[in-house]
Order: sequence, then structure tokens, then C-alpha cells
Amino acid sequence: MPQKIIIDTDPGIDDAMAIHMAFADPRLEVVGLTTVFGNVTGKQATRNALCLAEMAHYPAAVAGGAETPMTREPQPPADFVHGPEGFGTLPAMRPTRMADTRNAARYLVETCAEAPGEIIICAVGPLTNLAAALALDEALTRTAARVVVMGGSAARHGNVTACAEANIWNDPHAADAVFAADWDVTMVGLDVTEKTQCIPADFEAIAAQSPVIGSFLNEATGFYFDFHEAKTGTRSCFMHDPSAIMAITDPELFGFENTPISVVCEGEEIGRTVTGAEGRRPVRVAMDVDSDVARRAFVELTGRADAVAGARRTEDGN
Repeated sequence: MPQKIIIDTDPGIDDAMAIHMAFADPRLEVVGLTTVFGNVTGKQATRNALCLAEMAHYPAAVAGGAETPMTREPQPPADFVHGPEGFGTLPAMRPTRMADTRNAARYLVETCAEAPGEIIICAVGPLTNLAAALALDEALTRTAARVVVMGGSAARHGNVTACAEANIWNDPHAADAVFAADWDVTMVGLDVTEKTQCIPADFEAIAAQSPVIGSFLNEATGFYFDFHEAKTGTRSCFMHDPSAIMAITDPELFGFENTPISVVCEGEEIGRTVTGAEGRRPVRVAMDVDSDVARRAFVELTGRADAVAGARRTEDGN
């Protein structure tokens, strides 16, 4: 049976990469997408998630979530990384589907309660929705199978400040609540996501295999490559969010260490993830990755996206 997951997301170019990879993977059943501010505004995130699901003819529910952090002042969306509408220079798409009537926190609580122990929550944006769901019903720590977080870093390293990764930095209080809760958490942070990189030729290959979804990703990532090239001098992009999905489907590609995690919530190091916190349950932290195999797996899976979407469309008769 495919592994059921809910992807909590702020789409986002690398979110789109991860979501389409997950949609194309027969080992996964994406039950739903919950959306959060971050790479884009909360409303843009919900719109974009609906459009990604429609593009792939995927029946996942979409539930809109938090538009601001729990405590800290909201930060501007990362449009300099992902573009003004979230997908590079592409204009805003308009979905025909409607979002679930429940907010993301309630959707997470109720959906996991309906299938206790079956659903992994994969969070690839700020963790505000997860913290709100915990506050709504702490039983989520028992009904969710586990949580996989794309965020943070075991090293004192960041991508938005010298020591803070963007998802954690956007809502450090929420992240600290998630890491402090009594549930099974895996952190897939910059320690591994910056070790796996794709180049333009990878997305050209995906577009050749999947002219609809692949061409969308190829167009969107041009902007992403521009950002990374300006930052690193190399025309490549990091595999942030896809790495979190792969930690579910292909954990053997990663090396993990167990350590409690806390988050700095104030001051100059706000958003930093700190290892070795006392009195907390250990978090499984990805420290190493077979980056060549991970990159090839992403290209192969996403290259099938159109074929898988077409088969779904035929089955549904739409």
C-alpha cells in the first residue's frame, strides 16, 4: 500500500518540484496539501497548491492555513527567490477547484484522527500550521504517524541569515513548539539539502519526458537558477523540499543522527536550530545524503509526471 502523506507547503518553486515528484511516485498517496505563508503569501500558497493538484489531475484536498507567524512580525515573501507569484516569471494561474472549507490546522487534526498512525506530515514551509494543530488538539502527536520537516541545520548555518534557515526563521516559535512536542520528528535541513543540486539540463530532460508538467517546472526554475547563480556563481539549484519527500520514500539515501532540537526565538540568532537541547525527545536529523542518486531519482520520477497524470485522468474519465 502507498504511504499516505500530507504535504504542508508554501509553493514556491522547490515546493512545486517536491509536490510533482510526490504526485508521480506510486509509493505515495498524497492525501492533502495544507498551505502556509513563506515563499509567497498564504492566499497565493493556497491558489498555487490548487493549481499544482489540477495540473497533475491529483485528487488531494487543499486546505488553506496560516497567513502570519505565531508571534514574530511577518516577513516579506521570498519573491526574490521564487518570483512575484511563486513560480518564477510565470503569471498567476487560476484554479477551478475550491479549497477545503476547514483551515489547515483543523484539516490536519481531523484527517490524521480518521486514519490514526497512517499519515506522515511532510512540512516544507514554516511550521505555523503544525503548531496551530498541536494547540488545537495535542492528540495529533499520537494520530500522526510521524513528521518530516524540511528546515533548519545541525550546523550553525543558514540561508536567510548566517545561522538561520528560511522556514524556521519565518516562524521560530512554531518550529520550537513542533520540535518540543512528544512525537516522531525527522529534520531534513541544509546539512543535506544543499548537497544535492540540479542543473538546467536536468529540467530540460524532465520537460522532454513530460511536456506539460516538465515544461512548467523547466520554465519556473529559470528564475530559481538565476537566484542561485547570483549567490553561488554556479548555475544550479539546491534540492530543498524534494529532499524531505525522499527522506520518506528513500531513507537509505540519507545518514541520520539523533539529537534533541531547540530553536532560538529572539535576538541576533533568531531562527537558529540548536542541537542537544535538554529535556526533549530526540529528533532524527539528516546529516549525509547520496546526492548523485537523489538527483537521478528526482529527474526520473518527475519525468514520469505527465504519464502518471494522464493515467489518472483516464481513470477518472475527466
